[in-house]
Amino acid sequence: MRIRYFPDTDTALIEFSTAPVVETREITENLYIDLDQNGNLVSMTIEHATVQQSNIKSHSKPMLQ
Repeated sequence: MRIRYFPDTDTALIEFSTAPVVETREITENLYIDLDQNGNLVSMTIEHATVQQSNIKSHSKPMLQ
């Protein structure tokens, strides 16, 4: 997994795989996912990432170890 942030557009890209992308789906106006030919998640793009960060924190729960 690789996470990249582009400050000029305030966009975060989370890459889970290097498979070729065959489809992009808009989940919300600020969240897009890329899928491979088998429907597996390849990457996720988060627009306005610094704003979304506070939304993620407010919906996060601690993980059990």
